[in-house]
Amino acid sequence: MKQSKIKIIWPNNITTIVNEGDDWFSAAEVAGIEIPTGCLTGSCGACEIDVNGETVRACISNIQSETDCSLSVAFTTDPFWEN
Repeated sequence: MKQSKIKIIWPNNITTIVNEGDDWFSAAEVAGIEIPTGCLTGSCGACEIDVNGETVRACISNIQSETDCSLSVAFTTDPFWEN
């Protein structure tokens, strides 16, 4: 089965093309972005990103798109994780 290509627009205004099912951390690294991490099990929420307005925990989800559109990524803000 052929994997779908997905266009991602990152917070640094870099656009990349990835395969559906790729992991968020590898895709972000290609774009020069570092997604914060914490527990890496989905419990703490440190890796939360907003994808087209929906909050996703990058450590426990892969890149998916239900349509052939691009995905716009933004970082969530949580005062607990800020310095």
